[in-house]
Amino acid sequence: MNRQFSRFLALLKIKKNFGPARTFHQSPLYLKQDKLWQLGKINHIALVTPNLDKSAALYRDVLGGKVSDKQALPEHGVTTVFVELGDTKIELLHPLGEKSPIQSFLDKNKAGGMHHMCIEVDNIVEAMKDLKAKKIRLLSEEPKIGAHGKPVVFLHPKDCDGVLVELEQK
Repeated sequence: MNRQFSRFLALLKIKKNFGPARTFHQSPLYLKQDKLWQLGKINHIALVTPNLDKSAALYRDVLGGKVSDKQALPEHGVTTVFVELGDTKIELLHPLGEKSPIQSFLDKNKAGGMHHMCIEVDNIVEAMKDLKAKKIRLLSEEPKIGAHGKPVVFLHPKDCDGVLVELEQK
């Protein structure tokens, strides 16, 4: 299991320990602040795959998941397939074109692996302003339109415990 995925699982265990009686936001560990944006749910976990058809078949034919058609996103340099899992998804990513930003990831991880996690926010513009002020580096100055047709921005993994985080406008 790669280090990023292990950290992600640890975060899920922390959230799980708050129990069904109260939500994460009701926990005494959550300090509610007056701010212009809030984190929402995990939208998806993105996995890079060297063979998109094979990976889609695994989730569809072997595991019985609901798998979308392939979607080419030339502006992002990827082809995506989404696997629906209740109110969240797995995004399967494969490089598209010679300048794909995920090709270097695949070159280093021949079998693929976890690439990023996407969390919804209710106000991406305010989130970006606030995060910049808190010295969290953004990988673009302006949000881009993501695979769901909504504005997205990526946060630098060195500022997010080694995990590439994507924020998506709900």
